[in-house]
Amino acid sequence: MGPTDLIDRYRKSLKRRNCSNHTIKSYLNILGRFNIWLQIPIEQATTKETEAYMDHLLRDRKRPKTINCHFSCIHAFYDYLIEDERMPLANPVRKNYRLRLPRPLPKHLRDEQVAALFREISDTRDKAIFMLMLRCGLRVEEVARLTADAIEYRSRQLYVFNGKGSKDRVVYLSEDAQTAVEQYMKKRRWSKEKRVFLVQKGPLRGKPISVRGIQKRMEYYAQRAEIRASCHHLRHTMATQLLNADADLVTIQDLLGHSRITTTQCYCRVSNLKVQRDYFKAINVVLQRTQPIRNDNLEWDQKEAMECRG
Repeated sequence: MGPTDLIDRYRKSLKRRNCSNHTIKSYLNILGRFNIWLQIPIEQATTKETEAYMDHLLRDRKRPKTINCHFSCIHAFYDYLIEDERMPLANPVRKNYRLRLPRPLPKHLRDEQVAALFREISDTRDKAIFMLMLRCGLRVEEVARLTADAIEYRSRQLYVFNGKGSKDRVVYLSEDAQTAVEQYMKKRRWSKEKRVFLVQKGPLRGKPISVRGIQKRMEYYAQRAEIRASCHHLRHTMATQLLNADADLVTIQDLLGHSRITTTQCYCRVSNLKVQRDYFKAINVVLQRTQPIRNDNLEWDQKEAMECRG
């Protein structure tokens, strides 16, 4: 059985596990590159080859996050060979063998930047798209795949089907987000497409807008507003604003569709308003308790100074 056959069988295994097409395509691309680089059959690779491959990726100046993604995929592939194909070999990728990653703060927009961005958006479709990201925390892929039957206007709910990690969740429509969606839907009633957001001009008019199409609209408006902004910045902004408004962390986790609370906790490091309020509330209590001691010390120092002068 050649390496191509093994990779193809792995593809079928990923399909059976209901992995998304995007995940499968990404995994096959990574394995294909690794297989081309190898000078030996893929099933004969050892730790020596995988460590040399890491050096190769580092020389190519791949980012640590990209390298970790490559090695996570390669490790999973060899686990498949061992467990599913029953091949008598040791996994050449050490478990938890990862490069240390920086931990940048999530980037969000300030209130004035949000206002500047939406001042540039007059198109009803684009306003509805970006309102759903800002108020509901939807990812760009989730907006692109949104269908009309997923929106419940009366209960002000929106169902996200098959989100990241193949998870479904419910989010809620703010008043301004619902108004933006309703205004757009009135304009697109001529279409029978199930997807909500459609291309409005050109040969693809009436077809669902792509993820890249939405991202290009964001790039256009951000340039007009003279700010640095992306679709994901709006999602981060929603999370930060809710945290600053004292929303519970678990609530934000559910709305964003995070599998782990630790992912949501990263917003605690950037939520300066909440930290600021908590700090001043606590420090005022501390000052009230310690103020008499400070005054006594001051009076004692003054008395001591007068005696020295005398």
